[in-house]
This record gives sequence, C-alpha cells and structure tokens, in this order.
Amino acid sequence: MFPGQGRHTYGGQQSNEYAPPPAAPPPNFSGYNPPAPPSGYNYQEYQRPNQPPPSSGYGYQRPDQPPPPQSYNNQSSYQQYDSRGQYSRPPTQVQSFGVENYNYSYSNCSGRKKALLVGINYFGSRNELRGPINDVNNVERFLLTQGFSNDNIVKLTDDQRVQRAIPTRQNILDAIQWLIKGAQPNDSLFFHYSGHGGQTEDQPDQYGNYDEDDGYDEVIYPVDFETNGFIIDDLLHDLMVKTLPQGCRLTALFDSCHSGSVLDLPYMYSTKGVLKEPNVMAEAGQGLLQSAMSYARGNTMGMIQGVGGIVKTFMNQGKAQKAQEYSKQTKTAPCDAISFSGCKDSQTSADTQENGGAVGAMSYAFLAVMSQNPNQSYLSLLQNMRGILQAKYSQKPQLTSSHPIDCNLQFIL
Repeated sequence: MFPGQGRHTYGGQQSNEYAPPPAAPPPNFSGYNPPAPPSGYNYQEYQRPNQPPPSSGYGYQRPDQPPPPQSYNNQSSYQQYDSRGQYSRPPTQVQSFGVENYNYSYSNCSGRKKALLVGINYFGSRNELRGPINDVNNVERFLLTQGFSNDNIVKLTDDQRVQRAIPTRQNILDAIQWLIKGAQPNDSLFFHYSGHGGQTEDQPDQYGNYDEDDGYDEVIYPVDFETNGFIIDDLLHDLMVKTLPQGCRLTALFDSCHSGSVLDLPYMYSTKGVLKEPNVMAEAGQGLLQSAMSYARGNTMGMIQGVGGIVKTFMNQGKAQKAQEYSKQTKTAPCDAISFSGCKDSQTSADTQENGGAVGAMSYAFLAVMSQNPNQSYLSLLQNMRGILQAKYSQKPQLTSSHPIDCNLQFIL
C-alpha cells in the first residue's frame, strides 16, 4: 500500500494494509525523525538553481502541517490562444508513419485512470523549494475533477510521516511500477514531478551510440539523492514508456530545471505545432541569455555554469543531428506518451509565488490554463502556458511525444 489517506493499494494488499518495499532503506539513510516545523513560507521570488541541493550539511525536516491549498484566478490577464473551437478527439484507428509504416495508437482515455504525483521541497537544505508539495496537492485536486479517483492517485511528498510515502529514489521507482502495472490500451496514466532537476554527461549505449543532441542526459533528484543518487532520463523512459502497450496514454508533467527532454521522448514540438530540429547555435544563444540574467541577479555561480554549458554545446554540435536520429530510431514507442515540461534542457524553472501561494511556475501555468478552459488542443495548451509564463520568466515550456502527433487534436485525460 502507498500510505496517505489509507486508500491506496499496492502489490495486492488491502487498502488498510501496508506493503513493505522490495528493499529496505539504506542503513545510512537518516533525517526522517519528526522535527519541529520549518520556518514560515514568506519569501522573495527566486529561481531554482542549476545544481541540486549541496552534498554537505543536508538536513531533512518535515513540517507539522501540510502547505495551504492554492487557488487560481480565472480572470487571468494573459493573452489566451483560441481554445473555444471544437477540436477533434484523437482517432481510434491504428496510425502509421515512415517508410516502414511504424504503427502506433492514440488513447481515447476511456479506460482506467491512475496518477503518481511527486513533490519534493528538500526541507532543511540550502536550496529548499517552497512550491512542490503545493503543486502536488493542486494537481491532485484538478485530477479529481477529470475522472481520476482517490483510490488510484498516489502522492509521494517529503512532508509525510510514513516512510513508504516519502519520495526516496526507491519509493519513486516502486511507485512507477505501481503506475504502469496492468496498463491497457485506452488507459490514462498521469505522472507529475515537481522538484529539482539537472543534467549529467550523456553516456554511450552498448553500441557506442549517443541519444542526446546537446550531449547531456537529464535527471531528477529524489529526496535521498545524496546517498542513493539521481534518476536519469533513460531509466524514466525505460520504465514509463517502453513498458506501456500500444494505445495507452501517459501524460507527464515535469516542473523542474533542465526538463525539456527528461522523459526522452524523441518528438519535440514548437509553438507552431511543427517538429523541432536540433539547433545548437540557438540553444547556445539561449544559454548565453540565461547566463546574462543570472549575472544581472547577482548569481555569479549560475553565470559561470551557464557559460561552461555554452562551451560544451558548441563542442557537441557535430553530434547533435546524429544523436536525434538515433533517439528516434530507438525511443519511438507505440504507446501514447506525451510530456509537458517546464523549460528547455538548457534552462532553469522557477519556484515562485502566485495568488499568495508558493508554487512551481510550470505546475501553476498548466492548472491555470486547464481550470480556465479545459477545452484545449495540444498546441493551444502549450501556447497558453507559454503565454502565462512569458510575462515573468525566461523559461519556455516544452511538448514532447513518443510518436508523431497532430498538435491540433483535443488534449484529453
């Protein structure tokens, strides 16, 4: 069982039973005794750093009470792209593309609905975040209006007092196994992550090939990353995309830094609804802009890291096209997986404050658009989220998929 409200089942256990994890927490894992509550949530807006919390002096503290709920102002002033029309629902027929007629299917999302929501505030660390747990609670409330039930929503947050519900690396991986277990065509699975993200140098596969056009794999950081490490995008893809049957929907929402391709989905779309090709010169320019903004904010370390990334981007430009083609060859999948992420791989994602509450900017934008008007296409949703964020932030939300999609189809859950 995944604890929380005594309602989640795992591994065939009854709803009032606890199923122990496959492996116990590491013996040196510490910092989970109930402490005094942390300091208040009043703070000035800041950007999530490029690096995870520091490896020294890490102290985890759970608050005594959950964060307050977040409300959304439906009178948003952003310029909304037209989403009043009647978009066509995804076709039910098997689709094919390419010279080899690769087959895939859209999901009509009429089957079972399951969701895994992960929010990590990293309490007590120097790079503590304020919004992720709020994000998870807000997304949960939204999903309950979209046909998801409490019995099929699992939350992992680091304010929990039950070990099984804390977002450790093993618990996240176990929960992903719960999410995908028994998946069928036309099911609708939802994965939400709000927390720190980063990058690590891309490693070749067993054949010596690379699949990252910028030379970096993307990662997410569990609460115990110091002792048990990060979770790399290749593993997320293998667990949540490769394993799903044709026609099963996975909707992923990543609110973290460097998250553009964190699910390793090989088809990325622009705000014009067309496939994007690798453009290392443009990415380097974006990185230079990020570095300049870091310098203007007095973030010298962010500036240095950004410049270093630009140099490596230029060094990798000869590999970019080859890596993208290899990614399409090896990571195209027949399931219906899509991912909305908070920023490009080269960008950071903001942890901020909206309507008096601490939130991740991307989670807030997604919920604001869908709450104001749930009748969206893939394209209008991407455009409208960008419309919300562009007034305050340099980050640009990204849309990726496991197979080519018609961006003008209706976005359904």
